[in-house]
Amino acid sequence: MQYKTQGTCSTAIDLELDGDIIKSVSFTGGCNGNLQGISKLVEGMNKNDAIAKLKGIKCGFKNTSCPDQLAHALEAYN
Repeated sequence: MQYKTQGTCSTAIDLELDGDIIKSVSFTGGCNGNLQGISKLVEGMNKNDAIAKLKGIKCGFKNTSCPDQLAHALEAYN
């Protein structure tokens, strides 16, 4: 699934889940090193645990962040 982000430097997040387990995450754009780190940290994690940890994180003056957008993507994943 590809999720189009809003309000962040990254423009999209590609997700693959197996049931509720996150198999892979890849960001388009944004802070490459940090987003690779976040992607590796959530791989193998239950999506609900990741949502609980990431939702609501803000980036500077923005009302959202790449981790927050990942939480929204996970909530939208079908």
